[in-house]
Amino acid sequence: MKVIEHLERARNPLISYEIIPPKRGGSAEQMLNVVDALMPFDPPFIDVTSHSAEVSYKQMPDGTWKRCVKRKRPGTLGLCAAIEGRFGVDTVPHILCNGFTREETEDALIELNYLGIDNVLAIRGDEKGFQKNIDPDRSRNKYAIDLVKQVDAMNQGTYLEDLMDAAPTDFCVGVGGYPEKHFEAPNLSWDIMRLKQKVEAGAHYVVTQMFFDNAHYLSFVEQCREVGIDVPIIPGIKIITRKRHLTSLPRHFHTEIPTELAAEIEAADPEHVKDIGVEWALKQSEELLRAGVPCLHFYIMSSADTVRRVVEPLREMA
Repeated sequence: MKVIEHLERARNPLISYEIIPPKRGGSAEQMLNVVDALMPFDPPFIDVTSHSAEVSYKQMPDGTWKRCVKRKRPGTLGLCAAIEGRFGVDTVPHILCNGFTREETEDALIELNYLGIDNVLAIRGDEKGFQKNIDPDRSRNKYAIDLVKQVDAMNQGTYLEDLMDAAPTDFCVGVGGYPEKHFEAPNLSWDIMRLKQKVEAGAHYVVTQMFFDNAHYLSFVEQCREVGIDVPIIPGIKIITRKRHLTSLPRHFHTEIPTELAAEIEAADPEHVKDIGVEWALKQSEELLRAGVPCLHFYIMSSADTVRRVVEPLREMA
């Protein structure tokens, strides 16, 4: 089932989750056990992140350095298929611009279509220090809007080549939104207009980057509605579990951590940080549910232990 169908049919707000594939050489069972732990909470859909190749350098015995390029976390499509097959839960694989050609993207979308996976999240992806060489007979999507257009074209039966009797796909397309603006955008209004263009290009819903101050999300939604963005906007929630999140989350995700929360975590013993993060996420989620959000989307990545402590009391509200 499509994400928008889940939202339209829901009698109460939904709670969804986002996980990460295991590292290369890891076992899929690790992440399937995470999904199993979520099953008592009836997840409507689960996002699975995707990762392009990264560049690293390895020092050789002779003192020189070797440039290495590899994907540390392959397996997004396979993990999605395993989740749907084992648990019957809809999945949302992330599809990237960075690190993939349009031809590779088309192949991946064909695979997903054959597997009966109805949803994708179209994002540009992070820069990993690796610029893929593109053969003259291949092309690439530069921005998320280009990727949305490619998926929408396939939904209309238009592929990269002019194919006879090409069967249209039927993907539900999600895109990312940034309540505190994308770090490359000159201002929030400019960023929201770029989001509107993605919706006009064929996106069906928006899921936001994590935020820790609900005022950012509520203001963002209001501004989106003012410019005519009328698709569902799902808030993304992250539970802080470690002190290092105070620096790593702003650095990697360009999100602001409120002074009150940062001060409490900084003063706490390390073993109490999870309790603070759970309490903050619960308070944040309760406020969002009272504000009428259609869904809460938790970025849990590779463990369900902490999110269960938030979701269990929320079930009485959702």
